Amino acid sequence: MNNTNQRTLFQTWGTSIPKTTILNKDVREKLDDDLILVAVYEAEKSLEDCGQSGKVWIYPTNFPIRDYQLKISEECLFQNTLVCLPTGLGKTFIASVVMYNFYRWYPSGKIVFMAPTKPLVAQQIEACYKVMGIPQHHMAELTGGTAAPQRRELWRTRRVFFLTPQVMVNDLLRNTCPAPEVKCVVIDEAHKASGNHAYCQVVRELWNQTKQFRVLALSATPGGDMKAVQQVITNLLISHIELRSEESPDIQAHSHQRSLEKIVVPLGESLMGYHTRYLQVLEKFTSRLTQMRVLYHRDLATITKYQLIMAREQFRRNPPPHIMVWTQHGVLEGDFALCISLYHGFELLQQMGLRSLFLFTQNIMLGTKEYSRARHELQRSPVFMDLYREMEAMFHTSAGGFLFSGPEERFFYSHPKLQKLDEVVLHHFRTCTRVMIFSSFRESVQEIAEMLNRHQPLIKVMTFMGQASGGKGLRGFTQKEQLEVVRKFRDGGFNTLVSTCVGEEGLDIGEVDLIVCFDAQKSPIRLVQRMGRTGRRRQGRIVIILAEGREERTYNQSQSNRRSVNKCIMGNKHSFHLFPHSPRMLPVGVTPAVHKMHITCGHFEPKDSSRHSVKGRRFMCSYIPCIVVRNVYFSFQQFVPPTRTWGSNCKAKG
Repeated sequence: MNNTNQRTLFQTWGTSIPKTTILNKDVREKLDDDLILVAVYEAEKSLEDCGQSGKVWIYPTNFPIRDYQLKISEECLFQNTLVCLPTGLGKTFIASVVMYNFYRWYPSGKIVFMAPTKPLVAQQIEACYKVMGIPQHHMAELTGGTAAPQRRELWRTRRVFFLTPQVMVNDLLRNTCPAPEVKCVVIDEAHKASGNHAYCQVVRELWNQTKQFRVLALSATPGGDMKAVQQVITNLLISHIELRSEESPDIQAHSHQRSLEKIVVPLGESLMGYHTRYLQVLEKFTSRLTQMRVLYHRDLATITKYQLIMAREQFRRNPPPHIMVWTQHGVLEGDFALCISLYHGFELLQQMGLRSLFLFTQNIMLGTKEYSRARHELQRSPVFMDLYREMEAMFHTSAGGFLFSGPEERFFYSHPKLQKLDEVVLHHFRTCTRVMIFSSFRESVQEIAEMLNRHQPLIKVMTFMGQASGGKGLRGFTQKEQLEVVRKFRDGGFNTLVSTCVGEEGLDIGEVDLIVCFDAQKSPIRLVQRMGRTGRRRQGRIVIILAEGREERTYNQSQSNRRSVNKCIMGNKHSFHLFPHSPRMLPVGVTPAVHKMHITCGHFEPKDSSRHSVKGRRFMCSYIPCIVVRNVYFSFQQFVPPTRTWGSNCKAKG
């Protein structure tokens, strides 16, 4: 927009409104002038009658007003805020309100919404539009596939951007994105902002180029432990935290009851036999590491892959003095790599079952040159080869993928958890209709889907995986395929979705009656996200199926960490070092009051739809109420706060 031709809210208050001050020629060609003028006049008259004199921020009444959303939205306008809400309770709604008000306040400013994946970006641009109705021709969805000249032109002409952080980093480093014009940055799935994640790079680069931007970070849970939460706070310049848990009084009226059931399944005699044999394989390949005193953990059944990785790092940083020959270094590095791989297989055996172990080891035995040393070492182990041949006879392959041997009536459950899962899902479908099952490994997802497919047409199954292809015959889902699977599940095309972690974050899959977690993760973040898939509009049930032993202990520790983090944040926020210099984005002396008004949004058209279609032009008329507020501007684009006035007082409003 041209700042010289733009009038602020104060300039137009209580005056007649000529067409040229509100609508440029392009917009006039698209909209009904008379209706717009009447709407603008009525909106300004309404605000004037309230005595606000323009010092307002807009809150929509087209959705039921929830006190916690109103309170959090206001805090986010005035401080860099980390918002932690259980999934389904309106993080995107809050983001839309905040973005919209900065869009009003800064007519030439840029607003950015970042999400970690392209499907999430595509979903959020539509979701935000449906809350506040920012005109689509002011919004842009940027991807790495957009040509550089086109990206530069979009940054010049558009005002609200939805993109992944990788794209934002690239555009900032190339000066394609005008950093000084960015006034509000929304970060979805903010718990990812650790280390050198692209989110961290974006905020760091913006801070290097300008200090005047607001940060709004969104997450269902802030981190797995205190250290992780502090990283997010530091990396995203967070000055204030708004956290609500399932127990928070102000959200209980808006969340449906969710029952949580933990089922612990013994490994059973058969699987324990394979467990013992596989430990014999591990003993052979860890023996040299213990003999050379670079691995001190003697209990093979309790050692973890992470402990092996840390032992290797210690060996690399400070090799023992008795290892003097470089050839010994190479041999031990190879032993570490092989043992880490074998312990991954051990985890698969314990958590997912024999079939997942077979698929993993088959990938080594039939894999590429990178596995040649591991393959050679394993072939020299009679214990491993006997176990491998037995699994090979038990399972076979076909053109359609990996199948169980034997007829259906003698279905082989490669882990007792599978049998329990089968029982839980079948019992569920006696009364309810929709199920989502999570498992971390693709081989397990495929196995679960094949098991449940035996119950067609009662159970109609679809798998859901990420983009990368891996393993034998396991092709990843493109982003277009991911969105199509989500749409079909939401519309009732099938009633059971078996998903990897790609289904945990963000994507709107609709209401689900039962969530089954087939594994446990150390981080509580993933469980919270999984649980958020149910209980949104009606009561939901969550079943967590755990193998007895290590997996059960992992789950219990994860829940303990989660409770500790929430208790610390809600009970004593001083435990964290908050960013002390949250920028003042409003002129000194201006503290906008909330003004609630109804905003009617038009029809959202996907970006590949023709913007010049008859249908598109007809729907433009339904933008009127949001166009009203779009043209009632409170312009702060030239404001730079005096540092001596604002300093480190992050409690003050503004």
